[in-house]
Amino acid sequence: MTRIFNKQFAFFTALFLLFSSCEKELSTSPATSVSEEKLFTSVENIETVLNGTWSYMNDTYFTYANPGYGAILRTSDAMGSDAVINPSKYGFPAAYSFTQMQLNTDTRVSAFWTLLYKVIDNCNNIITKIDAASGSQPKKDQIKGQALALRANSYLTLASFYQFSYLKDPEAKAVPIYTEPARPESEGNPKASLREVYNRIFADLNDAQTLLSKYSRPASAKYKINTDVVKGLLARASLNTGKWADAASNAAAARQTYPLMNAADYAAGFNSLSNSEWIWGHGQTPEQSNASYNFHFLDVSSASSYYYSFMADPYFKDLFEAGDIRTQLFLWDGLKGREGSLRYQKFKFRQDQTADIVLMRASEMVLIEAEAKAREGKLEEAALRLNELRNIRKAGPLDIAGKTQQQVVDAILIERRKELWGEGFALSDIIRTQGKVVRRAFNTGGANPGPVYVTITNSEGKIQQVPGIGHSVLVLPDKSAFVPNSPYYLFTIPELEVNNNPRLND
Repeated sequence: MTRIFNKQFAFFTALFLLFSSCEKELSTSPATSVSEEKLFTSVENIETVLNGTWSYMNDTYFTYANPGYGAILRTSDAMGSDAVINPSKYGFPAAYSFTQMQLNTDTRVSAFWTLLYKVIDNCNNIITKIDAASGSQPKKDQIKGQALALRANSYLTLASFYQFSYLKDPEAKAVPIYTEPARPESEGNPKASLREVYNRIFADLNDAQTLLSKYSRPASAKYKINTDVVKGLLARASLNTGKWADAASNAAAARQTYPLMNAADYAAGFNSLSNSEWIWGHGQTPEQSNASYNFHFLDVSSASSYYYSFMADPYFKDLFEAGDIRTQLFLWDGLKGREGSLRYQKFKFRQDQTADIVLMRASEMVLIEAEAKAREGKLEEAALRLNELRNIRKAGPLDIAGKTQQQVVDAILIERRKELWGEGFALSDIIRTQGKVVRRAFNTGGANPGPVYVTITNSEGKIQQVPGIGHSVLVLPDKSAFVPNSPYYLFTIPELEVNNNPRLND
């Protein structure tokens, strides 16, 4: 089996996460360990493994540029069309320039693979061993259902980034599937097809939905997986595989008790699990705040933020109508060294420099339902759903009169870009829809293009005109244009896995 997660059982690491200080490369070695025999004897212990797995997934640093699962989402957005990454800032310039995720010796490439498969292996241990543990059946059902859903989320992430769209070729080989715990003597599995990976995802999620049917999640525990999260994951997987009716129905069910946020909440910083429309997320406290490091890249307005990495493409601003509440988040930067960058101030640290991480929202579910309806040809229903979101954002309704099915789908995809910016969907949507990255220089155009000047307030409080800053990477590394289904869009499998799994390409 893949030795990336086979050298030491991942659940030991998941239980005891201690991080070293102020080093680019960080340690996640366990301070102690518990024998496997004792670890899986009771549901209480196994729930500790599950909670530790969740913490491992979200709070593990491989480097400061890779703060847990959130780093996968940041990479997706850095490789998309609407975020401009400052090439001098630490963290994501290599992903932004498409020179990283094809390099199989890169730390980030190894980190993502290791993270996802360690979560899978922990879940495999839980799923296969909980039935024999002591404890009540309802608690066993809850833990097993949550582990199945978490395993499905890892496979869904792998299917979204390591192969082209399912709708392009469901038989394309993607990643290995493992459903049994890793052992030192285990052999690696060959890549499974996308069809096989999604069959595994749907089976896990359907089983999870049954097991969690009687579980009532506390309102303060949105990190725990319940049937709403499962339905949201089913909606995502169904959208990826062209099961439009299932995508729409699951999305509608997932968001039923999560009202769309108002304008004040939208501007509050996207940093709190208490937000009415958050379905799933990872909470942070001053005592446990490793995942908050994602905001050092996302937060471009707080003085405490280090990198100010994720600026917006100036053309992204043009997608919004003038009265849209989301336009209030744009600001041309006037601070020294950043003059003319376009801030999109969606994400902000809380005062204690922590921030919860959003993983699923009601708005995404609205957009899934709208897109699925449109792709079914139910344009009026699609517009009704889309306009529910647009109206609450003060963007005005989309008029579908005279529009083709593709034009309605395209309008919904643009709304996804606007609403979900910075939440990790940019590259996965491009792969899913067989679209292409679009990056244009920010200039006046024409035969002799020049800079577009924007108005800023500089660090001394003076108003001045400066050139606006757009994309610095306009072509792929081989100097070719961005095209649909480019191999540069896919994450590569790390060298260590290739070398230690001779069956990978069987």
